[in-house]
Amino acid sequence: MLLLISSLLTACAGRPGPELLIETAATSPGAKVTTVYVATTRKRDENGIYTSGRSRDVNYLRYRISIPPGHKVGNIEWPKSKPNPKTDFVTVEQQLLDSKTFEAEVTRKRNGKPPSAGVFVHGYNTNFTEAVYRVAQMASDAGVDAAPILFAWPSEGALRGYVADKDAVAFSRDQLADLLATLARAQTQGPITLVGHSMGGWLTTEAVRQLRLTGQNAVIRRLQVVLAAPDIDVDVFSGQMAVIGSLTPPMTILVSKDDRALQVSEFLSTERQRLGRIDVTDPRVEEATRQANVQVIDISDIEASDGFRHNRFVRLAALYPKLSGRNGNDAAPNLRHAGAFVFNSAGAVISSPFVLAGKIVGGN
Repeated sequence: MLLLISSLLTACAGRPGPELLIETAATSPGAKVTTVYVATTRKRDENGIYTSGRSRDVNYLRYRISIPPGHKVGNIEWPKSKPNPKTDFVTVEQQLLDSKTFEAEVTRKRNGKPPSAGVFVHGYNTNFTEAVYRVAQMASDAGVDAAPILFAWPSEGALRGYVADKDAVAFSRDQLADLLATLARAQTQGPITLVGHSMGGWLTTEAVRQLRLTGQNAVIRRLQVVLAAPDIDVDVFSGQMAVIGSLTPPMTILVSKDDRALQVSEFLSTERQRLGRIDVTDPRVEEATRQANVQVIDISDIEASDGFRHNRFVRLAALYPKLSGRNGNDAAPNLRHAGAFVFNSAGAVISSPFVLAGKIVGGN
């Protein structure tokens, strides 16, 4: 475990900084420009940089990120020196927005369709630049007509900041719940896909719990909730779901038994099991998913984009239309069905061997 923690520290060297969010003059022929909206509880310093300081007032921004022609699904092509739009992700626009402009832009119709939105809540040890570019990557790979929104809470962006990050997600619960209520306000609004990664999964679940406790059930009915490698104590999650109750479509939980980052989290938590490492082949897990009407998908077969096997979910963005049922094929298991499943190397979601009679259970 000490060796694993040391490797985590080593991997944090040379991370991208705020200079990559400075506007460049142009994009490149063949590049794809993706718009990313940001709502953040980070403080903005005198130089316009979003720090790990905490702000009760939410700041809103719009970025336009150029994705290079040779982009590979699931990857962020980080600049190795000076950003080059031919080979790298680059920022072509950064614009501060007021709350009314932000709301108007993210809730407008796209290609004549009712507006929909995708909200991503990043995890622990994530700096602002990393979070913005990650949303750009996923939005570009997914290719759906939805407003991609980053909810950026004030992570320290440092491995040693685990406890401070836990406090920072608790600090940001009200603001995330308010953002979801704002997105649900428009009568013609389409679905709101809410994805929480790692510690951001705890924040996501807490925000939904808060919406339920305050009687905002109409907002919850608009949500499609996905927890990716959630860093949540399983007992804490059980308590959260006791308040939230059954969701339609079911809440989806993406797990991997070999997630090394969650192994460290368990070590720091005196061996308390994390939700993102549960075993879908355990009959008790299948029974729990059936009773709670949630969906658990093991994504261990997906190639990891990092050495800690914690970011596998980023490669699923390109498959989102299929998994959400938006491609018109509702015959196969997807985000609309409850149960325990395995995402195999062929790109198919199959029932866990312990799902009763090989059938989808609790499906809607």
